Amino acid sequence: MRKPAEMFDREHEWSALGRFITDAAAGATLGVVSGRRRQGKTYLLDAACRAAGGFYFGATEATDAESLRRFSAALTAHSRPPAPHHFANWSEAIDAILSLGAERPTPVVIDEFPYLARANPELPSIIQEALRTLREQRTASRARLLLCGSAMSFMGRILSGNAPLRGRAGLELVVRALDHQLAAEFWDITDPRLALQVNAVVGGTPAYRREFARSDSPTDLKDFDAWVVRTVLNPETPLFREARYLLAEEPDLRDTALYLSVLAAVADGNATRGGIASYLGRRATDIAHPINVLEDAGLLHRDADVFRDNRPTYRIAEPLIRFYHAIMRPVWDQLERPGAAGRVWRASRRRFVSNVLGPHFEQVCRDWTLHHADPDALGGLPAKVGHGIVHDPATRTGHEVDVAVVGITESGRPPLLAIGEAKWNDTMGAAHIDRLRHVRELLQRTERYDTARTRLLCFSGAGFNDKARETAADAGDVLLVDLPMLYGRD
Repeated sequence: MRKPAEMFDREHEWSALGRFITDAAAGATLGVVSGRRRQGKTYLLDAACRAAGGFYFGATEATDAESLRRFSAALTAHSRPPAPHHFANWSEAIDAILSLGAERPTPVVIDEFPYLARANPELPSIIQEALRTLREQRTASRARLLLCGSAMSFMGRILSGNAPLRGRAGLELVVRALDHQLAAEFWDITDPRLALQVNAVVGGTPAYRREFARSDSPTDLKDFDAWVVRTVLNPETPLFREARYLLAEEPDLRDTALYLSVLAAVADGNATRGGIASYLGRRATDIAHPINVLEDAGLLHRDADVFRDNRPTYRIAEPLIRFYHAIMRPVWDQLERPGAAGRVWRASRRRFVSNVLGPHFEQVCRDWTLHHADPDALGGLPAKVGHGIVHDPATRTGHEVDVAVVGITESGRPPLLAIGEAKWNDTMGAAHIDRLRHVRELLQRTERYDTARTRLLCFSGAGFNDKARETAADAGDVLLVDLPMLYGRD
């Protein structure tokens, strides 16, 4: 299939869809496509149907009977049969779309499938029966049925455990947000410092630029503050309420106030389960369920401490939600008043740097280390990149490690390839390198990891002084990573 010229990137996703859709093997097959809202799943699947002459149906929240009527009408408009379709049940409807692949491989997309399945919980079982191995309607068809959904908790269960469709899918594709490098290119930002600040606000969600901000991108660093005021803090733009809608659109989040409070706790710096519970005034056991639900929905991410077992920390997975809880939610009433955005933003700038930009920079550094860094520079291919706390018995303090790189275990203890520190606004010097050396010495005593070749990483958004550069040049085991390097422009 030829990818539309106007589609940005998505090379991997388009290639995967192309291989699945054009597979000439006999028999109807099933694929599942999922991803958070606004990532471009509908655009991607609709383009695939247009390119391959397939059928696309977008479900809406409706009763089962209404959805079946809409499906009948949509298929009638697509295939133009002698008489209009009036399906009595979904079994007839599924067999009808399987017949679309009678002559050639044909994509058939049911978008927002969770809406249909909630109205008719038997629908996954109906599809399972329709795709039964020796069933004639399946073997005589080369339809490529694609079920798509944005409700991550539902889509995560559709092929798991004892679910009816487990083991039936030949494609499981997750459409993710653009990483920080692709997001900068998409927003047409060449300044790495500006790109990271924008990424800390809106992340890598494509729709936020084209539809929500109407292609309004900050022109330079001086324009960043004004851009925040005229877009995400502007009650007249869709970005203003988007974070609230993202939570409301998740079907499993029924007690919205509780989930909002959990996210607010994390945005306020309470990253542990105990810290979240204390913020909410509840016991730690009482918040296990909402945390698990937010994780399943893809809104909260659990990070294990690389150096201490059973000490996970939590972070908000969507930058816009973190920005909302840290900056907007505490002063929502003020922001709703016309003309108040500038005043609120000036007063919130410091909080933005400490609660939003700093943690986001650290996560970008970990992502870069895992996905972009040269393995030779790290001393090996990373198996896991995280962060953690290293205890110092002499001073009875804990040293925070922002980036910890664990390699692939070949024999004995796993290798600790590197440890690193990330500072957004600090010009890093030799003292930062000395601190990492001390932490490495502490880790050597624990004997949990093989630290024989552990390297030291310094990430800075403000750069490095001459002493740091001299130390790194002389040592040979120190890597200095600035913003241009993070964005592949070194």
